[in-house]
Amino acid sequence: MTTTAVANHPSIFTHRSPLPSPSSSSSSPSFLCLNRTNFIPYFSTSKRNSVNCNGWRTRCSVAKDYTVPPSEVDGNQFPELDCVVVGAGISGLCIAKVISANYPNLMVTEARDRAGGNITTVERDGYLWEEGPNSFQPSDPMLTMAVDCGLKDDLVLGDPDAPRFVLWKDKLRPVPGKLTDLPFFDLMSIPGKLRAGFGAIGLRPSPPGYEESVEQFVRRNLGAEVFERLIEPFCSGVYAGDPSKLSMKAAFGKVWKLEQTGGSIIGGTFKAIKERSSNPKPPRDPRLPTPKGQTVGSFRKGLRMLPDAICERLGSKVKLSWKLSSITKSGKGGYLLTYETPEGVVSLRSRSIVMTVPSYVASNILRPLSVAAADALSSFYYPPVAAVTISYPQEAIRDERLVDGELKGFGQLHPRSQGVETLGTIYSSSLFPNRAPNGRVLLLNYIGGATNTEIVSKTESQLVEAVDRDLRKMLIKPKAQDPFVTGVRVWPQAIPQFLVGHLDTLGTAKAALSDNGLDGLFLGGNYVSGVALGRCVEGAYEIASEVTGFLAQYAYK
Repeated sequence: MTTTAVANHPSIFTHRSPLPSPSSSSSSPSFLCLNRTNFIPYFSTSKRNSVNCNGWRTRCSVAKDYTVPPSEVDGNQFPELDCVVVGAGISGLCIAKVISANYPNLMVTEARDRAGGNITTVERDGYLWEEGPNSFQPSDPMLTMAVDCGLKDDLVLGDPDAPRFVLWKDKLRPVPGKLTDLPFFDLMSIPGKLRAGFGAIGLRPSPPGYEESVEQFVRRNLGAEVFERLIEPFCSGVYAGDPSKLSMKAAFGKVWKLEQTGGSIIGGTFKAIKERSSNPKPPRDPRLPTPKGQTVGSFRKGLRMLPDAICERLGSKVKLSWKLSSITKSGKGGYLLTYETPEGVVSLRSRSIVMTVPSYVASNILRPLSVAAADALSSFYYPPVAAVTISYPQEAIRDERLVDGELKGFGQLHPRSQGVETLGTIYSSSLFPNRAPNGRVLLLNYIGGATNTEIVSKTESQLVEAVDRDLRKMLIKPKAQDPFVTGVRVWPQAIPQFLVGHLDTLGTAKAALSDNGLDGLFLGGNYVSGVALGRCVEGAYEIASEVTGFLAQYAYK
């Protein structure tokens, strides 16, 4: 920021460092990532009139195969579905895509008039940009989904050697990309590096007897400098959050687990490597491309190609502009769902349901079924974030930021202590090809988050002015011409915050559903799986496995 984010957590930008990212599939050091997989909110408000960000629509017809007017539903005349996935964001679409391989008798419903959630790709005047998630970490589940949807030849991957930067003391300083960089990078002092090294091997205070925030965990294990100069801006990039409130266990569980299992971060890493060597994974799918190094990916025509491709395969199983008004238990097992649709009120019967809408939407729908579950889901916090995409001529970039006459790199993050309002900037035209006309630089900037909620009251011009003012302090020449604004998108409820207690609250919601006899009703989406786009796809496979397991048992009841 999405993101969606550190090495495997697409958000504001990816780079490697002593701390692995939460969705990393390996235990090798990895860290930040600037793209906005983390931005997967539900409702949005566009603050510009010149660009129609919702202009694209997926071609999914509204079929009537499984629908009848409510007056005709008596529990016998109604064809029963195996599953209804509520919400056609990337989580819902991927879950449906996986389930449909074994249980094609399903449906995906979406209240809005387009699928894809907040994946918002816009193309105009020679520019191609994202206003929601910006990229993804190319994990094997993510690549599998892309290949299965016929998008292998459309994959584009960023340069794994492209530098990432953090603003510190008025200078953009590179983040170490590999272990050999650690002694030489100037983002941290020698004492700070030594403190981090000793802490990583276990020479630090023991874990307390309570759930730690990200700030508490990092300061205790790696010291103040790692937190203030790397992890704090990283949290802004991934979650647009406040690291003093984010849960280490929930937000960065794989790193948290290293200390739990190995006694220290390094000890846990060695133990994980040993376990992997003793229990090798099955052979990798030969169809999948092999990304080089730590990088992020997208598609030739932007991220929207993925939901478009999934929708094309699901066809009439995707219903747009269907607003779910109620869910009730069916007397014969399963559920009855009632919708308001363009064709009137429609009801469906289904053996199972997967709720992939944001938690606050799910809370309202599920309250008649379980007050306890609804209360838990309503407690998750989604702060606002704005995506401001602007372009400058190449000559507007400061000379010291150019390499061979070009701006190169993934992007930059800005710690809150450095006097700038912008959370971070992605070098969109450097990251992927064909994103801007020749001679132009396209920059995607994120502003807002848990520590700056006032952005919702600002105008488009005020947001652009704030971003432009920040960029002229470190990237753009002070006297450069005004930027060309391609798009400004404000997400009033952007990224779910994995605060201390998040996993307990999520567990409470799931337990309440079970206690109320709501078997076959599953929770999904980014507040369950993780905020990065790649984690949403990985989580989709996990949830789809739970659903198919339930349906297999259901057949024998």
